[in-house]
Amino acid sequence: MKTRKSWLLLGLLLLVLSIGLYAALPQRKEPPLRHLTDNPENYKAIDSSIRLLQSGDLVLRTGTDAISYMLRQMNQKNKTYSHCGIVMIENGYPFVYHSIGGEDNPAETLRRDSASFFFSPAHNQRLGIVRLGLSAPQVEKLHQLVWEYYKAGVRFDMDFDMASNDKLYCAEFVYKAVCRATADSAFFPLTTLFHKQYVGVDDLYENSRAKMIRDYIYRL
Repeated sequence: MKTRKSWLLLGLLLLVLSIGLYAALPQRKEPPLRHLTDNPENYKAIDSSIRLLQSGDLVLRTGTDAISYMLRQMNQKNKTYSHCGIVMIENGYPFVYHSIGGEDNPAETLRRDSASFFFSPAHNQRLGIVRLGLSAPQVEKLHQLVWEYYKAGVRFDMDFDMASNDKLYCAEFVYKAVCRATADSAFFPLTTLFHKQYVGVDDLYENSRAKMIRDYIYRL
């Protein structure tokens, strides 16, 4: 019995000594997890991209969440981008008009955001800029139209229904605004899938009228 107690005491003593020695040792700190917002090169890329922007440009981005992934599946030609908007230079700075819903925009009304906010790497992993080759009068008309949509508080179309005009999803907003500004209903192609016709984000830039002038993937 005494021998058993002695072994127990010795074991406890060794355990206490081990814990003490471990606590005294310098601990290796695990490096904090990096995020796309931690890399200053991403902000430099955004700044350089913003300097390229002109009124009437189409801007694109790819989100980092599951909703972005699902939206990209609507694209039948190029699944790179999930969201889009129209740029207008106002008081010397580019603003992006875009239709968005969900947690990013609980009000679900058309947004007018600064280009830096639109391109933020906080929830995005890629940006793109597309020039549509619009004439000055067409850009002026487009500016008038997007402002009207914005002031009317047009809501995001959760049904992705091209037949309705009181609600518009992101690519539909760009499609209808540009087609009206150019008086050309065939300015962009449409996608047909399962007997349903709609405009995908890729339809807006995968065509002969569009020229991609910037495509940047954010880096960790």
